[in-house]
Amino acid sequence: MPVLIAVVALVGTLCTLNLVLTLGVVKRLREHTELLGAVQGDPVSLEVGAEVGEFDTSTVGGEPLVRELLSGPVLFGFFSPTCEPCKDKLPRFVEYARREPGGRSSVVATVVGDADSASGFVAELGQVAHVVVEDPGGAMGTALGIRAFPSVLRADRDAAGRLVVVDDDVALSRPTTLTA
Repeated sequence: MPVLIAVVALVGTLCTLNLVLTLGVVKRLREHTELLGAVQGDPVSLEVGAEVGEFDTSTVGGEPLVRELLSGPVLFGFFSPTCEPCKDKLPRFVEYARREPGGRSSVVATVVGDADSASGFVAELGQVAHVVVEDPGGAMGTALGIRAFPSVLRADRDAAGRLVVVDDDVALSRPTTLTA
């Protein structure tokens, strides 16, 4: 009988310890959920309706690229070679950009990182877009308020002639729409 009492006491103690640890894990998960909610609440780029800032840069091919040269709808993509989700999204972006109504002239892709590590991205993107390679905080990223990678957005001229964001999260799985 004393052995049975000891076993029951041990099982009771283990159950109590398990309950305390489980409550601690639940508390931590709630804290992490709040932290992630705060991060997800921050926009990762300019929001719809915001004007694209000034930029003056050049593509990897040496072509000048300034805001005033962009006339119609423009698809912008921002990638980083050190970002795993960027590597996954890159082929979908290239395929989507290939079907853009304005062709290569209406697509601008920015690779954030050093030229050596960006070379693979540049080779793929160069087929369908004007490609810019810049350091973090560069002209393109600043002009479009980019805070996370990958980011894909679309801008167009409004009635006043300003280049504004019309879609701040382009769904690459949807087909592009041809405008008449």
